[in-house]
Amino acid sequence: MSYQPIEDYGIIGNMHTVALVGINGSIDWFCSPNFDSPSVFAAILDDEKGGHFKISPVGDTADITYRQLYWPETNVLVTRFLSSDGVGEVIDFMPVSANSASHTHNELIRRVNVVRGSMAFRMECFPAFNFALNSHEIRMNESGALMVSEGISLQLSTTIPLQKTGNGLTCEFTLQEGQTVTFAIDDTSNNDADHHPFSEAESEQLFQDTVEYWRRWLSRCKYKGRWREMVERSALVLKLLTYDPTGAIVAAPTCSLPEDLGGARNWDYRYTWIRDAAFTIYALLRIGFTEEATKFMKWIEARAGELNPDGSLQIMYGIDGRHDLTEETLWHLDGYKGSSPVRVGNGAYGQLQLDIYGELMDSVYIYNKHAEPISYDFWIHLRRLTNWVVENWQREDEGIWEVRGGRRHFVYSKLMCWVAVDRALRLADARSFPADRAKWEQARDAIYEDIMQHGWNEERQAFVQYYGSNSLDASNLVMPLVFFLSPSDPRMLKTLEAINQSPEQGGLVSNSLVFRYHLESSPDGLMGYEGSFNICTFWLVEAMSRAGRYDPAALDQARLIFEKMLGYANHVGLYAEETGHSGEGLGNFPQAFTHLALISAACNLDRDIDSAGLVNW
Repeated sequence: MSYQPIEDYGIIGNMHTVALVGINGSIDWFCSPNFDSPSVFAAILDDEKGGHFKISPVGDTADITYRQLYWPETNVLVTRFLSSDGVGEVIDFMPVSANSASHTHNELIRRVNVVRGSMAFRMECFPAFNFALNSHEIRMNESGALMVSEGISLQLSTTIPLQKTGNGLTCEFTLQEGQTVTFAIDDTSNNDADHHPFSEAESEQLFQDTVEYWRRWLSRCKYKGRWREMVERSALVLKLLTYDPTGAIVAAPTCSLPEDLGGARNWDYRYTWIRDAAFTIYALLRIGFTEEATKFMKWIEARAGELNPDGSLQIMYGIDGRHDLTEETLWHLDGYKGSSPVRVGNGAYGQLQLDIYGELMDSVYIYNKHAEPISYDFWIHLRRLTNWVVENWQREDEGIWEVRGGRRHFVYSKLMCWVAVDRALRLADARSFPADRAKWEQARDAIYEDIMQHGWNEERQAFVQYYGSNSLDASNLVMPLVFFLSPSDPRMLKTLEAINQSPEQGGLVSNSLVFRYHLESSPDGLMGYEGSFNICTFWLVEAMSRAGRYDPAALDQARLIFEKMLGYANHVGLYAEETGHSGEGLGNFPQAFTHLALISAACNLDRDIDSAGLVNW
């Protein structure tokens, strides 16, 4: 095998875990039973040792054209192979339907069919349990084969005879037009039920049930704007990244996909950040998914009652709420295209990041206003956190970007401390909750003036990354979004102007794509480089869109940047964390941060265009 580009994958899942399916028909990432479980297939992190589950045509690859698409309004993925002899498809999905309750929650279905002519296929299933650390045994049976490793067993069922090949399973078969065969992998670790190959009728029913589930779910989306297809795809991605038992949403379903090809900026994102949670709740509420937002808010409420000994809140947690996310290095894996080290766990969980309190309080404020009133008990936790912010906002921290080069007075961190206290005051007033109002108002005003005095750089005529710095940071684009400054405030417009210059001119924007900060002038304690950061591009769109209420040219530019950014989605509408120099995807994939920012930008840009009377733009 060889590595595929990160952007050459689609994703399927069932709100417990996901699988990444390459455009070549290979599943190269799958963890079971949960998002943050050890991998079963991880060829995306090591094409030799990682393990894969591939179904593809046999023959001259030069004669085959590959296509991939989603079944309309679903997370059912179709990989299509076109050749001179015929057209074949692999339809991949994980059942999610009340009608499939007899099946375990980690069933992975691959339906192979030929829609024209004939096609010969080869199936390869080579598991590599626990990130290729654990050995396994293959036991052939009437249904196919059972693959057994320490603590986990997977059944591969099919009507096609399988052959044991080394530590995996293979078979070759030919289908004629109209014929279908199904391969199903089921996690049997806690299931003693008899497993049999699906008949065509059973396979078709599972497919129809899953399609119906996703269409019914998506029908709740209230967004009917200009970019409906992209917003709906982003909503479907966020739902896929949701862990159903708790409502938590992972930042991304993968680990250690590089931000810098061949470099060491490789992190495990299969956890839930308070920051991401807050932004996600906002995005879900904007387009009508109140049920998901409510479940996620309950998860956040539980975490707000589990404070550190010093009274602070941890920045991230496991999807089940666990606190320990110890970072480990898997030196036996090569990493994606040699991007080593491969890391699981995430040491950033022990960092101090003051911005999370603002994002948390903002999401609660919005939820209380637009979904349902929060409880008094929840308010007690929030009041305690607000008092902690009042007493600690003057500290240095690692900041939103989780730098590993030492703490600083990051402007964005101070900004979100202001948001935390401001939203706490608004909540208290809206609900007449008991609060230390005088103390909080004094702190809110002090933070504001501190930012204006120390965060503004007179020489740069812009807000900078941290106090005393000359470098810009894209996170400051959020200032008008959280109502810290008016979109037309001269300082905000100057900051927008500075950021919206090319890196060669001291800015952060390269042909509409936005970098987080200058690595050369703002060392973050890590070696190597990175691509533009996708969420920052959507932040630029929102900031310029709001400025466009007073300047039509800014609104025009905001829409152009947004449309260009949509062109960087992959072939099925998915985004990684970053976009590389040649437009390639970098970092973990798909990234919740990017998709929720797309939703927010689309909603606000729609509104501002309509308000400007540009309906027929």
